[in-house]
Amino acid sequence: MKAVRFYAPGDVRIEDVAEPVCGPDEVKLRVRNCSTCGTDVKIRNNGHQNIDPPRTMGHEIAGEVVQVGEDVSGWSVGDRAQVIAAVPCGECYECRRGWMAVCENQTSVGYQYEGGFAEYLVVPREVLKVDGLNRIPENIGYDEASVAEPFACAINAQELVHVGEGDTVVVFGAGPIGCIHIRLARANGAERVFLIDVNAERLAMSAKAVGPDEVINGSEVDVVERVKELTGGRGADVVITATAANVAQEQAIRMAARRGRISFFGGLPKTNPFIQCDSNLVHYRELMIMGANGSAPSHNKRALEYIASGQVPVKDLITARLPLDRALEAFDVVARGEAIKVTVEP
Repeated sequence: MKAVRFYAPGDVRIEDVAEPVCGPDEVKLRVRNCSTCGTDVKIRNNGHQNIDPPRTMGHEIAGEVVQVGEDVSGWSVGDRAQVIAAVPCGECYECRRGWMAVCENQTSVGYQYEGGFAEYLVVPREVLKVDGLNRIPENIGYDEASVAEPFACAINAQELVHVGEGDTVVVFGAGPIGCIHIRLARANGAERVFLIDVNAERLAMSAKAVGPDEVINGSEVDVVERVKELTGGRGADVVITATAANVAQEQAIRMAARRGRISFFGGLPKTNPFIQCDSNLVHYRELMIMGANGSAPSHNKRALEYIASGQVPVKDLITARLPLDRALEAFDVVARGEAIKVTVEP
C-alpha cells in the first residue's frame, strides 16, 4: 500500500509499504480521510522527539472498518470510525482524576504508532483500551469526522476557560483551529467574537467562512487598543491564542477584562518559549491564565456530536482535498496558508 513516511527532518517520502496486519486485540481501517494541520508541517521540517523513523505520519483520521480482531467486541466490518490522536494510558494519577489530556504516559497516533496518511491503518489496542475509536454519526461524512480531532482540542480549551453566555471572546489566529474556536464559542453562548491575525489574506479567507463580529489586522492596528475600544474600555472576557506567537500571549494578558480568562492554546517554539508578563495585571484584574494541551478521548466524542447536530459545521472549512499520492503538496498548501483545512483522501 502507499503511505507517507517520515525519515528525518526534510525527508518525507510517499512509498510502498506492506499492508498492516490486524492483531486479535486491534481493528483495521481503510482510511477514507486524514486531514492535515500545522503540526504535520512542523514534523516534516523539524521532526519530533517522540517519533522513531521511519514512521507513517497523520493523526486526523476517519475510515471504514475492514477487519476486527477476535478479542475485540462492539465493532463490525463496514462500521465508520474516527480515531483519537492523543492516547492516554488510562492508569496514571492524571487519568484516574479524569485529566486524560495531560496523561504523563501519553502516546500518539502518527508518533509512537503508525499514522493515517496511508491506505490502511491498524488501530492499536492502546487506543481501544481508552475507548478512543469512535463511531461516526450517520449524517456526517468521513471528511467531517476527520476534523473531530483538532475540534476536540478546541473543546478542551474552551471547557477549561469556561466560554459561556454573554462572553466577548477574542481569537488570535485565522487558521483552521481559529475558525473552529469561533464557531464553538458561538455554540457555547458567546455574544461577540473577534478574530485577530497579521496576515490579511488569511484573515479575509477565514472571516468570509466564519463571519466574526470584528476582524482585526494586527499588522495595521494596535490590537489591544482596538479590543478595548470595541468593548467600551473593558477588554475581552476570554482570549484564546490559537497561534504560536509570543506577542499574542503578551497582548492577550493586556487586553483581558477584569476576571478575564486566557487560553494559551498554541504552544510556543521550544527555542523561544518565554514571554513578558505584567504580573500586576494578572494580580489586580484577577486574570486566569490556562494552558490547553490536546484533548481527551471524550472530547473527540463531543466534537462528533457538535458536528452531527449542526451546532458547529466543519464541512465548509475543508477547502482543499488531495489524493494520497499528492500528500506532500497538501503539506505545502498548509505551510503557505492557502486553504483553511486541507484533507488527504487515500
